Amino acid sequence: MQIKIYTDGACSGNPGPGGWAFVIIREDGPADGPGLSAGDGEPVIAEKWGAEKNTTNNRMELRAVIAALETLEALNLSPAPERVAIHTDSQYAQKGMNEWIHSWKKSGWRTSAKTPVKNRDLWQRLDELASRFPVSWVWVKGHAGNENNERCDSLCRTAVASLED
Repeated sequence: MQIKIYTDGACSGNPGPGGWAFVIIREDGPADGPGLSAGDGEPVIAEKWGAEKNTTNNRMELRAVIAALETLEALNLSPAPERVAIHTDSQYAQKGMNEWIHSWKKSGWRTSAKTPVKNRDLWQRLDELASRFPVSWVWVKGHAGNENNERCDSLCRTAVASLED
């Protein structure tokens, strides 16, 4: 079984109220979830959003991926996914996991400028969760017509708006 995860995070002001969202798609096999389908007709097995009153865009991008992987783990799919492709429009999340995190861990969670890594708590949680799955990271251009990325963006706006209620 192969899984696609689309994530997004957004902030109204930076810092400010923010939202995160994800959509988990099972590439092969029947839908086990809410009966939705992704833009390409593949079954959506989970989607969720959340919000925080005072946060940053980067934190929301990471929270989206963390929540998605926590949800994927809780689904306890059988058979276990052979591949989990995380699609994000955040170069911060994608490059962080593909390039930067290895150096950060070696340097005691310090950047190349010897300053503490921002959002270390989230990076450590994300690293822990990602190690449990065969994850690949795919950067997608935001606001470029990718239906699943646009869905996540819409859910993020819903999340931010929920703080105003």
